[in-house]
Amino acid sequence: MLKHLTYILILTASLLFPLTSTAQQYTFQDTSLDIDARVNDLIGRLSMDEKLSLMEHRNPAIPRLGLKAYSWWNEALHGVGRNGTATVWPMPIAIAASFNSEMAEDIFAQTATEAHRKYNEAQANGKYDDYTGLTFFTPNINIFRDPRWGRGMETYGEDPFLTATMGLACVGGLQHGDNDKSVLSAAACLKHLAVHSGPEGIRHQFDANVSQRDLWTTYLPAFEYIIKCSDVRQIMCGYNRLNGTPCCTNRELLVDILRNKWHYDGIIVTDCWALNDCWERDTVIPRHETHATAALAASDAFGSEVDLECGSGLQALKTAVDSGYISESKIDDHLRRILKLRMQVAEARTEIRHRSQTSPHDAATETFVLLKNDGILPIDGKRIYLAGPNANDTLMPLGNYNGTPLHTSTISEGMAKRFTMTETASKADIIIYAGGLNPQLEGEELPIDIPGFHKGDRTMIELPENQVDEIKQLKKIGKPIVLLLCSGSAIALENIIDETNAIMVCWYGGEDMGKAVASALAGDCDNFGRLPVTFYKSTAQLPDFDDYDMQGRTYKYMSEEPMFPFGYGLSYSDFKLSNINFDKSQMRITGTVHNNGTKAHCKSGKTTVQVYISYPNDKNAPKKALVGIAKVEVPVNGEREFGINIDRFWLRKFDEKTNEMREPTNGEKMILHVGFSSDDNDLNDITFKYKR
Repeated sequence: MLKHLTYILILTASLLFPLTSTAQQYTFQDTSLDIDARVNDLIGRLSMDEKLSLMEHRNPAIPRLGLKAYSWWNEALHGVGRNGTATVWPMPIAIAASFNSEMAEDIFAQTATEAHRKYNEAQANGKYDDYTGLTFFTPNINIFRDPRWGRGMETYGEDPFLTATMGLACVGGLQHGDNDKSVLSAAACLKHLAVHSGPEGIRHQFDANVSQRDLWTTYLPAFEYIIKCSDVRQIMCGYNRLNGTPCCTNRELLVDILRNKWHYDGIIVTDCWALNDCWERDTVIPRHETHATAALAASDAFGSEVDLECGSGLQALKTAVDSGYISESKIDDHLRRILKLRMQVAEARTEIRHRSQTSPHDAATETFVLLKNDGILPIDGKRIYLAGPNANDTLMPLGNYNGTPLHTSTISEGMAKRFTMTETASKADIIIYAGGLNPQLEGEELPIDIPGFHKGDRTMIELPENQVDEIKQLKKIGKPIVLLLCSGSAIALENIIDETNAIMVCWYGGEDMGKAVASALAGDCDNFGRLPVTFYKSTAQLPDFDDYDMQGRTYKYMSEEPMFPFGYGLSYSDFKLSNINFDKSQMRITGTVHNNGTKAHCKSGKTTVQVYISYPNDKNAPKKALVGIAKVEVPVNGEREFGINIDRFWLRKFDEKTNEMREPTNGEKMILHVGFSSDDNDLNDITFKYKR
């Protein structure tokens, strides 16, 4: 955990462009000048080979100009990753479950502070390797369209609005903290553009075929909205093809949409070694093989809008330039973006302020989702028996793309400090079963192929059969059972739901997960999260994994009843809504949340008010779509008012005639649904006619 409320770090130009003598030698080293003029001066001093060397993610040193080496590849998915000791927060899917964008922004502001300390140390020690810089390949804002995708834990769930909201918080926290946009602390990166969500085993050859409707209503909105609302500095293109063309050579995606339609002017970076998939012939790993040579692939990528390759294609780029495929002026355009950002992150006077100083413990408790509770919880003062494969696992809480915490609180350790441990189930009042999955089973392109799991993806979403059998055996003892689901994705519970008295989804909860689980079960807090993904009843409810059509997927398009709907979650408190009002001129929902009592020991509880939109006269529109959220803390036996502003961006509809998103027509009938989940029974309806 970070100790200080503020952290001030001044990085001068000498860190990135050190002087070889006490006197200033070059114009680009003068930080008092306009940064564009400095960049142009530096470009003018570089040879072509030096220019090209700066377009790979590992920029070499250029001693004659005093330039140090720098690596663009750094990770901050949920804390500084792969760079030694660091705070490890809950995985993004868990952060999404909090429905708390202010907490997410604070987490990433703290991450930026920690990153600056590490960067400063690395610079002082002459280390310029991967994972030591301030340009982060974070966040992953792909839509978690299918729970079988192993990397879904890195995302913010299945909904475009929630993904955009949490992704925007991540970008704001990493790049600015609570400062204004003129103060840069690090550079975030939206990934992976676009339509990327498995299967992992064939991602280097996979062609994601999607309709224009699904592209614009599901897969692109989070990218578009964050670009619209922030100054995000990097975007990463994906491994897959999109409708036949590899994403990193896709002119429609990178030029027509990203540059021309959205007016994005930051850096575009390839996923790591993605360009190799375009030309490499590999009998072990099938690839796209869309280009005859590496130089042609480089030409299509850098000849359009890719600025930086994460990979090792320097020779291919040089061949493309020497062959006349790419002009020097185009190379200079790429370098202007690259060098400008390098200067900005290295020279920023960085004062990172935090709103609340969220702790890993508090963050974890706010991400847990209580799915079932027959009254057995909270369980303070009772004897427990702890079982299950995740009880003592020290790696499970850390997820993937993680740092190394000073200490990881396992579930076993956390429970031992809070409850009496019994040696046998028969002597306990309650059995706690820590089950689910772990990051060695689900993740990115893992070397695993066992029943139920393939290359990091799942082939079925049910709880592993051996865990089901073990729970059923424990049930015979006659004691209540609380199931803790550790996972990065939804788990089908139809075959186990009746065997349990309570179920709590704990995700991969970070370094303080064990203590946080104990606090939540004991009732020390009442701030449970809500589901950022649909929990299906069984694998049978899912369309084919490699089918990217949204029909039948997620709460927006599935026709069958799920086990637990998107946005669902229980509390220890009894929350009610009243006085719901909609100001159409301001597009603002207001109301009152009441806390009519709680079983927890705390003086207040948190709940999430959710607003959805539907179009009753449009048969092609989703059943409903999330357009607003508010995390509200309400004192026990008290009330709090809430207000939610609806951004008209999220009310747009897809126009089949133009293949574009448009504002609804004047006078079109629409319904706002306000409540505590996406389930119709949890919602209050407000019908109105749209006014432009």
